[in-house]
Amino acid sequence: MRAMTPSPRRPVIAALAVAWLAPRTAFTQARQTPENPMLDDSMIDAEVPRFDPVPPLPATATPGKPGDFGFLDCRWRIRHLKRRGDTWDRFDGEARCWTILAGVGHVEELLIPARDFSGLGLRMLDVAQRQWSDHWVNAKSGVVTTPGQTGSFENGEGLFASTYDDNGQTMHSMGIWDRIGDGVCRWRQVYSADRGKTWAHDWVMHWRRVG
Repeated sequence: MRAMTPSPRRPVIAALAVAWLAPRTAFTQARQTPENPMLDDSMIDAEVPRFDPVPPLPATATPGKPGDFGFLDCRWRIRHLKRRGDTWDRFDGEARCWTILAGVGHVEELLIPARDFSGLGLRMLDVAQRQWSDHWVNAKSGVVTTPGQTGSFENGEGLFASTYDDNGQTMHSMGIWDRIGDGVCRWRQVYSADRGKTWAHDWVMHWRRVG
């Protein structure tokens, strides 16, 4: 779960910077492409944004494998839609992403100069359990969210869920990677207060590859 405010979490793994500078291990990633990968910016540009349905979590998750996040390896331009109370904030940003540990890990450096915000996504595959965990680091705090959102790729969509407490109420959150195609993808953050019966969108990112 991404947030623009810091909170107490474990220290960041310092070796990430070294991994970025070091030669990358070569491996092949077969992209998982849904039937309709094209992004429609009018959905987030509309005065009242339009959202695709939230897919259900599988009863039994598909086992994760090294390289599942390889589709993100490159530099991106990102259009953001972020909820601010009862209104929506729209702004641009960028990211660079790279694979580490021969596909067992993946790093995303997110930069949003327009909002003086930056952070790092760290995805790690538990090789024994064959399950991915997705962690977030706010640059202003420099610590890792724990536990991360856990999940897998189902029919070309990455579904990563977690729960948290909000003033005594159990909330469910999910990060969704979808519309994964040639040079495009989308990430959505959604919340539910009723165990996933209904979901509210909080943050949507339209990613387009730039290099």
